[in-house]
Amino acid sequence: MKRIFLLVILGIGLMSLTSQSLALTIHLAGDSTMSIKDPKDYPETGWGVPFATFFADDVKVINYAKNGRSTRTFIEEGRWQTLMNNLQAGDYVFIQFGHNDESVKKKDRYTTPEQYKANLQRFIADVRQKQASPVLLSSITRRYFKKGVIQPTHPYVPIVRDIAQADPSLAFIDMEQVTRDYFNALGDELSAIRFMHIKANLHPNYPNGVRDDTHLNQFGAREVAQLVLLQLKNSQHPLSQKLRVVDPKHLKLHY
Repeated sequence: MKRIFLLVILGIGLMSLTSQSLALTIHLAGDSTMSIKDPKDYPETGWGVPFATFFADDVKVINYAKNGRSTRTFIEEGRWQTLMNNLQAGDYVFIQFGHNDESVKKKDRYTTPEQYKANLQRFIADVRQKQASPVLLSSITRRYFKKGVIQPTHPYVPIVRDIAQADPSLAFIDMEQVTRDYFNALGDELSAIRFMHIKANLHPNYPNGVRDDTHLNQFGAREVAQLVLLQLKNSQHPLSQKLRVVDPKHLKLHY
């Protein structure tokens, strides 16, 4: 009887180890457009928040992104090292910076083009060294309409594209182009309801109102997260096979 009990315990232990070995983690490194927000900032929402809900239970998503961070400050504050300390072989790291790196007037975060490129290349090399997989993303567009069309406002996006073009094995999602196309198709009025546009006296966090064409609200964050997922599916990225199983009741039409 004791022998059977020990065999059962051993079997459970082996199952647990197998389960752990099959599990993987997605690490998100970026700025405010990706990050988890403080309650005082809601309804501002980073796209990484809804993105974390897309995957199966054996996939863990850790969001290290933080408001106001550039590649330089992400390194200087130890955030990149924390991510690397938690990174395991087989994991994935989504890397999306640029909004703050290119802010010349904000010396606390500004990163020269040369530093920006070197930092992104370092991130990619560090991830690969730990036998994990980097996914590079360009910054999401700012909602800057001129004559009915969103104008490109990210001078550092070509740097990201150049890195991806020089490395065909690197997973790359051009979110600047994807989101610009998406919000252009919606138009000025409909795209505005995806961003932080709140009239005065309608939200306790913003008594004076706010008009912010950089940061997403909960609606916009969900749609941008869905655009990231769509790009993963279109490129047949391995993570597109790790999505949450659909609840059968959600397959039924509800009226």
